Amino acid sequence: MKKTALITGATSGLGYEFVKLLSKDGFDLVLVARNQQKLEEIKQTFSNIQVTVIAKDLSIAGAAKEVFREMEDKQIDIDILVNNAGFGLMGKFDELDIHKQTEMIQLNITALTELTYYFLPGFKRKNHGRILNVASTAAFQPGPLMAVYYATKAFVLSFSEALVEELNGSGVTVTTLCPGATKTNFASIANVEGTKMFSNAMSSDIVAQKGYEAMMSGKRVVITGGLNKAGAYSAKFLPRSLAAKIAKYVAREK
Repeated sequence: MKKTALITGATSGLGYEFVKLLSKDGFDLVLVARNQQKLEEIKQTFSNIQVTVIAKDLSIAGAAKEVFREMEDKQIDIDILVNNAGFGLMGKFDELDIHKQTEMIQLNITALTELTYYFLPGFKRKNHGRILNVASTAAFQPGPLMAVYYATKAFVLSFSEALVEELNGSGVTVTTLCPGATKTNFASIANVEGTKMFSNAMSSDIVAQKGYEAMMSGKRVVITGGLNKAGAYSAKFLPRSLAAKIAKYVAREK
C-alpha cells in the first residue's frame, strides 16, 4: 500500500523541492499552499502518483484544522507531515505592520503546531509516522531586525525537540531542519536579499535533500552547511547579548 505525504508551502522553494524528492520515492502527495493555479500546474506534472491539492492560507486562524478535516472527508491517510510553510520580515519590531507579524506567528507557529496535533494521533495508532518541521539557524539566538521571525523559529526547534522525547518508542519521529540562508523566495518576501546573511545562500535543492535524508533516517535535528553548524553551535556558548549583536550585524546590508 502506497504511503502519502502532506507538504505545506508546496509550490516553491524548499516545499517544492520536498515535493520532488517524495514523488521520486513514490509517495502519493497532498500539496497545501495558497495559490490554486500553481498547485494545479504542479499536479499536472505527475502521472505515476496520486496528488491532492488544497488551496489554503495557513496564516488564517482555523485553516490547519480545515486541512485535517478535508483529509478525513476524503479518507486520505497521512504518513509523513512536512511543516514547511513560513515567512519572515526584516525591520524593527515597532516599525513593521503588526497584522503581518501576527500572521507570521499564526503561520510559523500556530499552523505548524495544530497540524502536528491533528495528525499525530493517527501516526501513533499506526506506530509509524514522520514529521519534518522546518525551523532555521535563527532558532539558536535572538534576532534583532527580525525579532518575531527568530522567535518563531526558536519555538519550532524547542517544540520539536520536546516531541522527540515524548514520542520515544512510539514509532513516530520528529526531525527539525535548521537551514541558514537558502536561495528561495523567502529572501524577497522578507526583504533580506541584500544583507550579509544572504551573501552565501545555499541552493534549495541541497538543503531539502539534507532535510529529507535526516527525516527518513529519523534524525532529531539537521543544520545544513558547515558554517551554519559552526554558527549555531557557537551561539550556545556566547552570551545572548553578544549573539544578538552578531545577528543584528549580519542582518544589515552588505
